[in-house]
Amino acid sequence: MDSDNLPVPGVVRLPDGRYVYNDQPATIAPMAPPQAPPMVVQHIHHAPPDRTVQRIALGSGVGAGAVAAGVYFGPLLVGVLTAVAANLAILTLLAVAMAWGVVTVVRSVGGTDGRAAAKRMGRKGR
Repeated sequence: MDSDNLPVPGVVRLPDGRYVYNDQPATIAPMAPPQAPPMVVQHIHHAPPDRTVQRIALGSGVGAGAVAAGVYFGPLLVGVLTAVAANLAILTLLAVAMAWGVVTVVRSVGGTDGRAAAKRMGRKGR
């Protein structure tokens, strides 16, 4: 195909035979007016907080101070108890490791007397 006969986009031939550049691009189909994006309504549901302590306090005639104390000190109490439990677990692990170390040293250093003492010490623990 001859490239001279192909139409050039944006170039228009006037009736008198001259070629001019067209600033307005030819539209194939009429453009629709812009539409607003669809509105999305999203409902996010959260579980209600546990208000058992507050209900009990209010039902028994206790004032708002007790309710506020339950709301404030309840999570603090859980945090403190968790920290205490973690500390006790670490201390127990350290005590077991130290006892194992003492038994191992007594067995290796004490000879036959050390082995006998380690056996007696192990039997007393059971």
